[in-house]
Order: sequence, then structure tokens, then C-alpha cells
Amino acid sequence: MVKSTIEETRVSNEQAIKTYRPDARISDIDALIVKDFSVYYETEAGTVKACDNVSLTLKQGERFALVGESGSGKTTLAMGLMRLTRPPGHIAKGSVKLNGRDVTKLSDDEMRKTRLSELALVPQGAMNSLNPVMRIEQQIMDGIIDHLDERDSRPSAQELDEIVKDLLNRVGLRPQVARLYPHELSGGMKQRVAMAIGISLKPNLIIADEPTSALDVVVQRQIMQTLGRLQEGLDASIMLVGHDMGLVAQFADTIGVMYAGRMVEVGPVYEVFSNPKHTYTQLLIQSLPSLKEKKELVGIPGLPPKLIDLPPGCVFSPRCPKPTEECKKGKIEMGLIEVSPGHLVDKCCVNCGQN
Repeated sequence: MVKSTIEETRVSNEQAIKTYRPDARISDIDALIVKDFSVYYETEAGTVKACDNVSLTLKQGERFALVGESGSGKTTLAMGLMRLTRPPGHIAKGSVKLNGRDVTKLSDDEMRKTRLSELALVPQGAMNSLNPVMRIEQQIMDGIIDHLDERDSRPSAQELDEIVKDLLNRVGLRPQVARLYPHELSGGMKQRVAMAIGISLKPNLIIADEPTSALDVVVQRQIMQTLGRLQEGLDASIMLVGHDMGLVAQFADTIGVMYAGRMVEVGPVYEVFSNPKHTYTQLLIQSLPSLKEKKELVGIPGLPPKLIDLPPGCVFSPRCPKPTEECKKGKIEMGLIEVSPGHLVDKCCVNCGQN
């Protein structure tokens, strides 16, 4: 059943990828290098390793998607990269090099200036991120004015007004939206405003944390098309956090699969969908509904482990259909290994004989 589902996904995604990114401009320059990055939460019961030893690289112009079940550490990683983790969470170790500069070593003021200008966030749930008592134009102007250098002259009111209108136009909104309050906008319009704020200072990297959650499928498609167009216009990189595997297949160049706070598989999106190596990735793809035939929907058995009490050995072994004793006891070395060009998989799942 796994093979048939993978084959169906492979055919449909091959067509989608070839038509969606025919002229992808991905540079050899590393826009983001994350190495052994960990975010832990200190609680009375112990340390919760919400993001543990994650490493990844994004090229300039690349679209990287993070997928996995709820609680796998995707948003924790995204917030950690932005240095927006709140206590009791903290960055335990690792480095995050953005354009060659380690943002984990920046002062709070330097990091504040880096956000929006070099590293921008399109948040999940735009209604919660927009100020309900400020007009849209004020919220867009706020970030622009805050990032002005002391030596820069403040733009005139007319210049700011033109900037706001241009940003709204680029995300598909009319100029009149600038005078409205967030509660007067639909969910899709609020998400577009969040994107307008995110691109206002032309960042090199955009982190989009489930930008289409709670939106209907028609609006989802419009939002992702707008996001892709903006990214290409800026020649920026983008990290997309999401659950929708179909959306990821049509949007991303590279996919990273997270489980229990760890990266278990990374590779080109077509390669991962057509030839998934990790058992967890295979089961995620198997859980997708088929458009070709009626069949029983199959979920992944069991529940994700408690991050405060991870099982010994492979963290996925309690839910794996055919775990080996070596997996359970941790006798197989953990960590990512390259199995084909650009395709990395957890050593445990490669060496235990599952693949």
C-alpha cells in the first residue's frame, strides 16, 4: 500500500513541480546555515527538547519546506531562528548564520534591526499578529520608520503613503485597505497584509509559519501564489512551515521532515516524495488521500513521544511498523547521512534494514 500511494504521489507531484518552478533561480550562495541548533524549555518536570541538534542549509532563492505532525518542532525551530523564543524556552546551543553572520551572537538591538530588514516572519494567524486598534497603514509604516538609521532622513508623509500603496498593490490589495482596521478585513486579506509587512524592507529570508491555516482552499492557492511571486521578485529564500503535503509538493524546492524535535529526512521535494527513505516520511505520504481510487484512510499508529521523556534509541521506534532490536536499544548511530545527492536521511532508518 505504501508503494502504490507513493507512486500516485510521485506522478502527480512530478507534473506539479515541473510546471510550478520551471525557471527557479537558486544560487550557489548560502543564505542560511543552521548547525546543531537546539531550543529547550526548562520545566519543573525536566528539560523539554523541542528542537534538538537541527542542521540545514538554504541557498539564495531556494524554497525550503518544514513538515511533520503537530508538536514535531517546526514552529519552535522557526521562532528560534527569529530569536523570538519566550521563557522558559531558550536557545541551548548551535549556530544560525544568516548571510555569513551568526544571529545567535547578536545583541538584542542588533537582532531587532536584523528582523524585517534581513529576516522576516509571515506569522500563523495574521489576526493575532496585527494590532486591532491601529489602521493597516500605520502598522506597515511602523516597521519602516523603526528601522531608519539615525543618519537617514525620515520619509515624508506622502512618500510613506506611496510606499504603503505599493506594498499593498504587490500583495493584491487595493490602496483603500490602508485606512481600514484589521477586523474589517477577511482572513485572506489579513494574511496579505502580514506579507506586505514582511517584505516592506526587502529581506533576504522569509519564514512563513503556516500562512494558509484556517483559510479555504481557493484562498490558500491565491496566498501561496502571491507569496511565491513576492519571493521571486525579491530573489529571497523562503522557509515554509506547514502540514499540507500537497501544498508543499507544489511550492517547495527542498523538504525537511521533522519528528520529535529532530530532522529525520531532508532532500529535493521530488526525490523525497518519489523515493522516501525514512519510515516516518513513508507513513506521512501513505496517509495522503488518493484521487484515483477509494480506499481506507490510514493514519500513523500511536502518538508522538513526550519530548521530556524520549525513548532510547530511534525516537520513532515505538511507532515504527517493523522496528529492530538495534533501533529500540540505540545500537545504531543516529544523525543524518547522504543517500543520494542532496538527499539526507537519519542513519538509523538507513542502516536498520527498513530501506
